[in-house]
Amino acid sequence: MQKLHRGNKIRASGSDRAFAGVLYALTILFVLIILYPLVFVFSASISNPMEVFAGRVWLFPRDIQFEAYKQVFRNNEIFTGYRNTIVYTCLGTLVSIVLTLSAAYPLSRKKMYGRNIIMFYFTFTMFFSGGLIPTYLVVKGMGLYNNLWVMILVGSVSVYNMIVARTFMQNTISDELYEAAEIDGCSDIPAFFKVALPLCAPIIAVLVLFYAVGYWNSYFNALIYLSDRARYPLQLFLREILLINMADSMVDSMEMDMDISKFMVSESLKYAVIIVSSIPMLILYPFLQRFFVKGVMIGAIKG
Repeated sequence: MQKLHRGNKIRASGSDRAFAGVLYALTILFVLIILYPLVFVFSASISNPMEVFAGRVWLFPRDIQFEAYKQVFRNNEIFTGYRNTIVYTCLGTLVSIVLTLSAAYPLSRKKMYGRNIIMFYFTFTMFFSGGLIPTYLVVKGMGLYNNLWVMILVGSVSVYNMIVARTFMQNTISDELYEAAEIDGCSDIPAFFKVALPLCAPIIAVLVLFYAVGYWNSYFNALIYLSDRARYPLQLFLREILLINMADSMVDSMEMDMDISKFMVSESLKYAVIIVSSIPMLILYPFLQRFFVKGVMIGAIKG
């Protein structure tokens, strides 16, 4: 029998090396395609607006200045918006996780009677809803209009995320574990806390990322259901700053003594607004990226 030495390595064939080289090249290309817009937006936000408008900013900033950011943070309501958005994101994500897992757990148990019918009704809401006006009337009737909870409860459960969580529980937690818990005296609710939740850390991280991004970027519900500026999220204040500056620049452009600098600042302001609203999520994403990829794969599995 021929002995294999530890130092011996299996040599890849020429076709394997060529295939690997193509994969690396495509990966680098896709990374550049994804990263370039982010780098360009940041560079444009701190560059001289004239340089951006002239198309001379491609990758690195030119004639660095921070006038656009001064325009953004000159509005004291920005910090109110940040505070409100952080509250909505943290509280809303917590409520959404609790509701999503509470629905996903029983639907993942094969012994639950009628779970296919219940799943059909959940799925039906993904494609059909009551519409904006009925929803507005319900919110108004429940006393949630201009209330903090309207930003939390309206749309707090995503059926897609619930399906992802249910599929994870079905494919990860075996029936034998539940049976062992029942033998030890656990009913369904203790089994949820002592068996299911400890094994659901990866999917919980995925759901936290999904819901947190959704709450952070949410502005439509605030636009419809909030009238008190003290409750506005960050996105609405940034929208106002952008619209006001664009309107001012249009007025200036119609006057004889047009101020070109104001018009240019309004152009670079668009990029600064994107950076200000995106930085927290860009910081959070790298820590949850591996869970995000796993969650996408889980959602692709039929269950």
